[in-house]
Amino acid sequence: QLQASGGGLVQAGGSLRLSCAASGRTFSSYAMGWFRQAPGKEREVVAAISRAGGITYYAHSVKGRFTISRDNAKSTVYLQMNSLKPEDTAVYYCAADPSAPPGTVVSAKGEYDYWGQGSQVTVSS
Repeated sequence: QLQASGGGLVQAGGSLRLSCAASGRTFSSYAMGWFRQAPGKEREVVAAISRAGGITYYAHSVKGRFTISRDNAKSTVYLQMNSLKPEDTAVYYCAADPSAPPGTVVSAKGEYDYWGQGSQVTVSS
């Protein structure tokens, strides 16, 4: 089970940090990802991280502004979002892929088996 938190309303240029806590003892065996879905749009990948956290992937639109990280001891993955823009407004979802081999990142949403409930991020101009 994945529980996301940390969303909210922020002005453009501001920062937010999303957290996603996982239950169970197998968190370190999951590749993790963050996705977002804006109204009327498809769910898209934002960032992804390998099991041990050594490899990361970012969508072009967030590269240099967002940072994904994980703490396997706390079974938690984070998304630090800086320099937020109105176009970042969306519901953000964390997801877990238990099938990804070590040292790989997964950017395709169809590969993820488990999803959190979503956290609303709203960026005002």
